[in-house]
Amino acid sequence: MKHTPEEQTAWATAPSRRSFVLALTGALAAGAATRSALATSSQPHLIEVFKTATCGCCGAWVDHLKANGFQVKVNDVADTAISRKQLGMPEKFGSCHTARVGGYVVEGHVPAQDIKRLLATRPVALGLAVPGMPVGSPGMEDGSRRDAFQVLLIDRRGQDSVFASYPAARAAAKPART
Repeated sequence: MKHTPEEQTAWATAPSRRSFVLALTGALAAGAATRSALATSSQPHLIEVFKTATCGCCGAWVDHLKANGFQVKVNDVADTAISRKQLGMPEKFGSCHTARVGGYVVEGHVPAQDIKRLLATRPVALGLAVPGMPVGSPGMEDGSRRDAFQVLLIDRRGQDSVFASYPAARAAAKPART
């Protein structure tokens, strides 16, 4: 059976048309996925905080998070050690509040910029911690005084490494009265 030149052209170009349609479909799907990812990244991250109702520095840290674009859900609990344990943060990294965001645990007065970096880089880790309550960390401000502190990256085995360091800063001496 002999095909006309038009039929031969149709058969010869059919794979090209199929390839074009498949490529176009893939490109449209990729564009939709990119738009979805961009929409998600521009939305504020929800951070869930577990703190006691009477802790003022915890409230100040929550205010710091909100001022830096986080959406915050606060859970007042009787004992933050219970929340810390449930989320898997070793007690040795404990502070006065525990939080979770984006699949990570955040313990203590971690600066918002470090939480944002954690979420942007997505390391394989349990989360971040600022053990204790260092003066000058977010929520622990005392004028211009700041004690040196480190933000620790905690791996899933409970080992730590330095994620960020903040140097000490002392308040300027007050001028003598005359």
